[in-house]
Amino acid sequence: MSKALFITEKPSVAMEYVKLLNVKGTKRDGYIESDKAVFSWCVGHMVTMSYPEAYDPNLKRWSLDTLPFLPKEYKYEIIPAVSKQFNVVSGLLKREDINTIYVCTDSGREGEYIYRLVDQMVGVQGKEKKRVWIDSQTEEEIRRGIKEAKDISEYDSLADSAYLRAKEDYLLGINFSRLLTLKYGKTVANATGDKLVVIAVGRVMSCVLGMIVDREREIRSFVKTPFYKILGSFDGNSSGEYEEEMVYEGEWKSVEGSKYKDSPLLYNEGGFKKREDAEKFIEEIGEKIFEQEPVIENIKKTVESKNAPLLFNLAELQNECSKKFKISPEETLNKIQSLYEKKLLTYPRTDARVLSKAVAKEIDKNIRKLLKYDGDKEIKGIAENILNNKWYSNLEKTKYVNDSKITDHYAIIPTGEGLQSYNGLTDLEKKVYNLVLRRFLAIFYPPAKYNKIAITTQAGGERFFTTDKVCVEEGYLNVLKEYKKNKEEKNLKFLSKLKKGQIVDVVDMEVKEGETSPPKRYTSGSIIIAMENAGKLIEDEELREQIKGAGIGTSATRAEILKKLEKIGYIMSDKKTQVISPTQKGEMIYEVIINSIPTLLNPTLTASWEKGLKMVYGKEIEPDLFMKKLEDYTKLNVKKVMDRMNMGDMHGFFEEVKGKNSNGVKAKSSSKSKKNSNTDKSENGARESLGLCPICKTGDIVKNSKGYGCNNWQSGCKFFVSEICGKKIPVEQIKNLMSHGKTDIITGFKSKKGNEFNARLIIKGGKIELSFENS
Repeated sequence: MSKALFITEKPSVAMEYVKLLNVKGTKRDGYIESDKAVFSWCVGHMVTMSYPEAYDPNLKRWSLDTLPFLPKEYKYEIIPAVSKQFNVVSGLLKREDINTIYVCTDSGREGEYIYRLVDQMVGVQGKEKKRVWIDSQTEEEIRRGIKEAKDISEYDSLADSAYLRAKEDYLLGINFSRLLTLKYGKTVANATGDKLVVIAVGRVMSCVLGMIVDREREIRSFVKTPFYKILGSFDGNSSGEYEEEMVYEGEWKSVEGSKYKDSPLLYNEGGFKKREDAEKFIEEIGEKIFEQEPVIENIKKTVESKNAPLLFNLAELQNECSKKFKISPEETLNKIQSLYEKKLLTYPRTDARVLSKAVAKEIDKNIRKLLKYDGDKEIKGIAENILNNKWYSNLEKTKYVNDSKITDHYAIIPTGEGLQSYNGLTDLEKKVYNLVLRRFLAIFYPPAKYNKIAITTQAGGERFFTTDKVCVEEGYLNVLKEYKKNKEEKNLKFLSKLKKGQIVDVVDMEVKEGETSPPKRYTSGSIIIAMENAGKLIEDEELREQIKGAGIGTSATRAEILKKLEKIGYIMSDKKTQVISPTQKGEMIYEVIINSIPTLLNPTLTASWEKGLKMVYGKEIEPDLFMKKLEDYTKLNVKKVMDRMNMGDMHGFFEEVKGKNSNGVKAKSSSKSKKNSNTDKSENGARESLGLCPICKTGDIVKNSKGYGCNNWQSGCKFFVSEICGKKIPVEQIKNLMSHGKTDIITGFKSKKGNEFNARLIIKGGKIELSFENS
């Protein structure tokens, strides 16, 4: 009698299938068999791509002569550690009595790849193959997945994208790691004091390293700028009409009509560069208010509604857990995977933050099941409230449901099942589950409502702005427990009594000093969000969702990338705060990459590769076209690096990196070393290289008494930088200019009229120009 074979990704899932389908079978070595079906499993990946030496034993030795390595036909091999289980699965796939194969590996690109590799190695022929695609491990969902299983050919484009992703990582990793190690490994080893340094390069890994190093250097080169705001205190009860005190505060801004509009004395519209100018402003106001009484020029009252945030996808949940529980993305994924396998949550490796219309139509089932949840006494009441008011009935018409924003799986939500296993969860698993649970229930609750008031007070011809906001209906905030009473809520009551045109008294004017803040270091959570948004760390959650396109890596791989970077010593993370920073070695590797294959550090380009894979999956482009672009990119960059001289100018950067501690602070020197040091010269008397000359491409940029020039000047190179627009350029920024093609924003340039301005320096067409982008 013919039988069906079910192949899952791991043994625990196979056991769950057997249990849920009520199969009475015999447990054997590596599989379970009944009279109608056989259940077996992979152990994660069981097949891998072969190293170059499998193609030719001579390729085991790293040599520039054998690069680029671009196989015409790729070779694969069984992973030795799991060969026993592979042989079990292989034997089952070949059995004559097996006529239908149900592929039950994880419903995603990686799960597809795991089975396809096994199928390829075994060479399965003449059997019906069906793909089980599910969103959770509940009995209902598994039965639906089996019943509605499609022919595996329906997922061929997903398999194509999976194979291409692996080939992409393989080609870039093998070729560029060997190339850069052979060219510059000794230079790095000499700088680190190691005997040997392998420069590990990866499509996603190198890009993420670049993001972390760039952020560290932004912080390191940041110069705090003080500014001075003007705060005015006004008495709205100058007539004595009211019994209570009605003093309120307003902040001055140089809006249209202000004497200081666009003044060079200002840091921005709300602050002066110098305290003395701010104090002079207050004196001027003091004189003018005797000529013209201060008055409330405008009052605007509004009601603002704010809806609950979107549901969690993996990246958002990893970010939230990093902030709330100080755990790594990898640990978060492990907890969610465990909750998924216990049937408590839906599929974890999803990019979507919304539900499908089909799920939304029956979402009340999930809510009703949660009435049995006893892990939190409040949850039952919240669920009852939603059901009694039928707040779920119009969910399809809200922002939380959108089929067009779902590729493989909808957002992570509670299934309402598996509740019997809740008490056996770890404390951290319970916290993560409750986080998802409350986010889910919050979307059904009414919006939070706020009363807002905005007052413009005119005093001495200048305008002061006052705003206040009070929550009057907590709505979904009751579910998320995120609302904290504002101590200043009482202000709104008396502010609401003020009237347009009302005369007020100036009680006080004060100067409040502030200063600009450097960017924050990435945390393990915020770097995941930045990766999801192609290198942009966008704080606003709604805005993130609106602009989201192709990201760096996938939801399934981002945590693994961070783990690998830390394991190979390129980054380090503070386990208590989850703050991430680069190591000295990581910065040196960054310098090698940016001076050899800088496109590897470009988040936009890295994201475009990922977008290309999605286009293959969506059948928008042919796999062969993607493969050609990949091979061309590999060949082009191998040639570029081969044609370039060894990077002797790296020594200067490496020494600079070594002179910084983990926080980017220059290491202290002994008095003896200070006495003998020369910032322009190295120990052998040669001037320190600040980078490769952008004009002649062979000389080094060095510092001299007049500025910065190319040491190839005797051969005719005319590159020279001195003072620009009245500003001496710091050596740190010259290094940035040479290595990155641009500086950070530099303050203190002066126009011909004497007005100060900020700008970057960029190299364009072999010349240095001013750039006002983001300045």
